[in-house]
Amino acid sequence: MIDTVAGLREHLQWAVELEHATLPPYLCALYSLDPAVNADAVEVVSSVFVEEMIHLSLAANLLNAVGGEPRLDTPTLLPGYPCQLPHSDIRLELLPFGPEALEMFLRLELPEAPESPIAGDQYETIGQFYDAIEAGLKHLCETLGEDKVFTGDPARQVTAGPFHHTDGTLSEVTDLKSALAALEEIVEQGEGTARGGVWDGDGDFFHPDRDEVAHYYRFEELKLGRRYQRGDTLQSGPTGDPVTVDLAGVIPMQANPQPSKDPEIRQAQKAFANVYCTVLYLLEQAFNGEPTLIRDATRTMFGLKAATLQLLAMKEADGTIPGPTFTYIAPEDRT
Repeated sequence: MIDTVAGLREHLQWAVELEHATLPPYLCALYSLDPAVNADAVEVVSSVFVEEMIHLSLAANLLNAVGGEPRLDTPTLLPGYPCQLPHSDIRLELLPFGPEALEMFLRLELPEAPESPIAGDQYETIGQFYDAIEAGLKHLCETLGEDKVFTGDPARQVTAGPFHHTDGTLSEVTDLKSALAALEEIVEQGEGTARGGVWDGDGDFFHPDRDEVAHYYRFEELKLGRRYQRGDTLQSGPTGDPVTVDLAGVIPMQANPQPSKDPEIRQAQKAFANVYCTVLYLLEQAFNGEPTLIRDATRTMFGLKAATLQLLAMKEADGTIPGPTFTYIAPEDRT
């Protein structure tokens, strides 16, 4: 039970770390895909990646709203892969797109079972974790009053949009109502509406005539080879248009790349890490009093694609294809 404001801040920092931890696996899968032959998979993974960035920002807004200070530019956010989702046993790996990556994503986005207990630590689903935060927020507002809980400076709130790849929204958090709306946005985009619906409540950015399905069901569409359409249910499964995945159009990156012994590859991995750690720095600054830097963080993030594709065009001595290691570089060592 979250029963102090300090405990709430701690859990919201965990939420920031949780949402960040999903980004490297999604990024590796996305850039391993050849968009010319795997447009459907690129649509899905890119839309989920952007929405996870929104979730990260909403978690930071929540933490700021209750007087916390979001931390991203820290070694704890890049512990090395494989690893566990923070405060959970859910395993995360850096993998090229394929059946193994899909199963990992389905486990990560697994909807909460009905009547599952809330779990602020060692949760089995992300929904349980956010249920604990929601319960803590309501409890603290009832016992202390909203003015004692939401003590953060509204000027630190980050808003942005519209976004490419999603109709999701990044809104400010200033009170219990907006905090609950932010939590709902996070959970529904991952699990579906009303804890058990296929749809996430938004329109489909890529297909305006369709409603958007939640992350879990987007990955299920890729696995089953068919889209959900209006009228489909959890019981029926997807019955809409075919979804095409061509595994021949995937760059077979090493699983969980480690620093290379090849000097050229190692330098390319370091170049990637420099860009990624700069993104973390800019995000932390944006969430700690300089909200306009969110645009700089977004622009810098585009450099990750070029840095990743450079690595995926290389080969190790044994013929395998290297990838980014997501190594933390201290600020004084960045170039």
